[in-house]
Amino acid sequence: MEYQARYCTSADGTRIAYCVYGEGPPLVRCPRGWESFNNELDESRVYDLLEEGRTVVRYDPRGVGLSQRGVSSFKLDELVADLEAVVAAVGLTRFAMWGGAFSSAAAMAYAARHPECVQRLLVEYVMARGSDVMPRANFDALIGMVRTNWEMGSQVLADLTSRTSHPTWGISVAERLRQNMEQDDLIAMLTDLYDMAVLDQLPRIQCPTLILHRKENAIPPFASAQEVASVVPEARLLALPGSGQASVGEDAEANLRAEAAFLDEDSETRSLSAAPPTLPASDSAFRTVLFTDIVGHTDMMSRLGDEKGRDVLREHERITREVLAANGGTEVKTMGDGFMASFGSVTKAVECAIALQRAFAERECEPLSVRVGLNAGEPIEEDGDLFGATVILASRISAKAEGGEILVADTVRGLCSGKGFLFADRGEFVAKGFEEPVRVYEVRWRD
Repeated sequence: MEYQARYCTSADGTRIAYCVYGEGPPLVRCPRGWESFNNELDESRVYDLLEEGRTVVRYDPRGVGLSQRGVSSFKLDELVADLEAVVAAVGLTRFAMWGGAFSSAAAMAYAARHPECVQRLLVEYVMARGSDVMPRANFDALIGMVRTNWEMGSQVLADLTSRTSHPTWGISVAERLRQNMEQDDLIAMLTDLYDMAVLDQLPRIQCPTLILHRKENAIPPFASAQEVASVVPEARLLALPGSGQASVGEDAEANLRAEAAFLDEDSETRSLSAAPPTLPASDSAFRTVLFTDIVGHTDMMSRLGDEKGRDVLREHERITREVLAANGGTEVKTMGDGFMASFGSVTKAVECAIALQRAFAERECEPLSVRVGLNAGEPIEEDGDLFGATVILASRISAKAEGGEILVADTVRGLCSGKGFLFADRGEFVAKGFEEPVRVYEVRWRD
């Protein structure tokens, strides 16, 4: 698909081509590398799953596609300045952002430098530093090949991330590379990319961040994604099987749906096509919030494979929704491997948690190890979602539980006094984001 190109000027005078399309909350989609929004590969249409119901802003990197060619410098500060110019030209103040491969460093650096702007960050195929890609001697040999044999060098470069898993796709990538870039521009881009490092800036990223990376990737290695996830304060790492990019392969659609679900968790970045759940009317704002989470979800998916693993997740979703309905619970949202639910009754919430654990324990075939956490209070309701300290603490309590356990805040235990539940004191802990320690109790549900 061809989009109408607009132009803006970066800080050093470089002209950057960009386009805007769609309707809904804004999503800035940074380029993966030498691709252009005007001649993208057919496989890139999978991004429609992420873009649906959103206003999408895309741009061609300096030296690539419709942007100014003959650029000699691709330093990190210049790439961030290009992104700043696009954001300013469109007039954005708050938005979600996606970056991958070549643009992952620039996207993360922008989020670190402009925390007031980026609401949620998605990064695929992430690099903490350019030198993670390969040893210096190998890199110099690659540059030499690109310089002396343009066609062969461009094909080798494209094959580095696709030859084993998706060889046909690698041929198409190399063809697009030769269409979209000049030989000298590519050499300058690769040279600056190799010397690029962003790790020291990552602790300043304040928004929720989802990182997708395949575990068998050699370039860049999975260890690079792990390092990034360990430094970004609110990062989640989705470890994918196989090698290559998350948006290519049999599981590409599922991966993009996971990214869309991550954005849909926030009412400000939620797609217009994602209908928010409706919470029941209540005379009181006081509610009990329940979180569930499958323990070892990533390992299970890796062990079972995509098809069988997804079957288990569907069974988990079916059981959870049936038990919620039977106990007066309202599904607020699902996070793929877990749920957030709301109850008008504390007793019903605890009864539902017990019913959930018993239902999962009684399953045959692949076992499901699920942890549950509950807290009660007066959350903020907005567009069908719940926010505030009550919700955050419920999530933190759930994360403290082991598989098969139900942990509740002291508030929940007190409100259930005399209702026949058995509680065991699990002590206090200081939850992230809270100053005072919180005492939690385990609900004894096994007969």
